[in-house]
Amino acid sequence: MDFEKQAKLKKLETILGYNFKNINLLKQALTHRSMGAKNNERMEFLGDSLVNFIIADILFHQYKKNSEGDLSRIRAFLVKGETLAIIGKKLNLSNYLMLGPGELKSGGFRRESIIADAVEAIIASVYEDAGHKACYEFVLRIYAKKLQKLDPTSVGKDAKTRLQELLQARQENLPEYTVISASGPAHAQEFVVSCFVAKINRKFEAYATNRRKAEQLSAEQALIVLEKK
Repeated sequence: MDFEKQAKLKKLETILGYNFKNINLLKQALTHRSMGAKNNERMEFLGDSLVNFIIADILFHQYKKNSEGDLSRIRAFLVKGETLAIIGKKLNLSNYLMLGPGELKSGGFRRESIIADAVEAIIASVYEDAGHKACYEFVLRIYAKKLQKLDPTSVGKDAKTRLQELLQARQENLPEYTVISASGPAHAQEFVVSCFVAKINRKFEAYATNRRKAEQLSAEQALIVLEKK
């Protein structure tokens, strides 16, 4: 490994808060399959299982009064690709990914799925480098802020569910969703949907490429207004 690459990996170690005994494990965790046979796919496989187990263990001990259903919902939110990608972006992983020419040209270093996979691979690399305890502490560290801000009653619930629960708690009428329009060819339709909230006599409109997403977006708008009241 040349000096420049080694210096770059050392800088990432500082960001990660973990110093590798075998720096090549970190290098492999950052290597996308577009670079060749020695890539991070196998490490991603292991990291996926590790993060699921470690987050489950943390939630099991942190939220002792929550049901299995609640814990499953919260874990699913914390280990999904979008959440892993957010963590990866905060760690500036885009600056350290090793991608083939095609992926570089297409902006792969910004692709959320690639960043999320790299986070899982790094978790596996810490495990391979130092074992379970070090890996557990590493996951706890990179998830610290998300765990601190976690609201177990709402995290992982979609906007429609949260809006319904909010209105039910206030003993108000449930929202009414109406498709205002659907346009475009079958493979690329756009839906405009309204969400009517009787309590404030107001409609919230949103559009998306499918009806369900449009409903979710309109519900999100309604939530923003209602949560301020």
